[in-house]
Amino acid sequence: MSSLFYIKFGLLDIFSWVVEFESLRYPGFLNPVALKFYVDFIGCLLNLFRTYHREKNKMKKRSMLCLIACVLVSYNTFANVCRDVVVLVHGNTASPSSWNNTYNLLLSNGYSSSEIYRPNWGSKSCAACNNHNGSEETPVRQAIVSALANSCTGKIDVIGHSMGATLAAQQISKLGVASSVDTFVGIAGAFRGLWTCGAYPFNVWSSTCGYYGLSIQSPFLDSLFGEPLGDKVYSIKSNIDQVVCATGVCSVGGVHSSRIWNESASYTYTLGHFGLQSDTATQQYNLIN
Repeated sequence: MSSLFYIKFGLLDIFSWVVEFESLRYPGFLNPVALKFYVDFIGCLLNLFRTYHREKNKMKKRSMLCLIACVLVSYNTFANVCRDVVVLVHGNTASPSSWNNTYNLLLSNGYSSSEIYRPNWGSKSCAACNNHNGSEETPVRQAIVSALANSCTGKIDVIGHSMGATLAAQQISKLGVASSVDTFVGIAGAFRGLWTCGAYPFNVWSSTCGYYGLSIQSPFLDSLFGEPLGDKVYSIKSNIDQVVCATGVCSVGGVHSSRIWNESASYTYTLGHFGLQSDTATQQYNLIN
């Protein structure tokens, strides 16, 4: 048989091996981002075959060099674009635009808009009406499920602010996907409750402070405590947080309420509740990369 036959099928065997190997490494490998790798590789093969017909005598050595170049260049392209999809969950009565600083920083560092999910949840006019049950859950759950389905690594990074941090944590736990979360970042969350809500069952009478809310030792918070949230877990907090520290006391049981059980690290800033979200974009980016 001709040398072209062996070159062609040798390259296709290598291509098939690369696809199989990457599919094992990245469960979400067959998606538009990963397909760029395939397109680049096939483009290299086509150029290689064209060169063969023009310069058959020099083809043996050149084919091997081209093969190596095809694999390295195409794979490098894939490696550079394959990263965890990010889910950003806003706080009580806020909107996806509250993440603009983080969102724009991600875009400027090579993320595409399709790699960033910003679910829009809850009432925008009644803070006391929102809790962690029912309609508030749905957008966050759908965002996490969609992000996982479209992640070329098979993993996602989740960042939540304020009540969005506990809501995101709840959905990770309910879905049982902690092992698919590479990094979880809770910003100004009340993981141990808010003193302004009181202590359950003698809590402030509102949805936000009730059974599924943020009163100290609420059934919701007690059920969430200790649940795994990701491979790496970080909290970002402040001792002048106008919400978490509204009574002048930030801690519950001697631990800052924004700290998360079994966390990898915690970072303290001299910022207010909303500044912790908007002014720590660089720290957020560094934690998930």
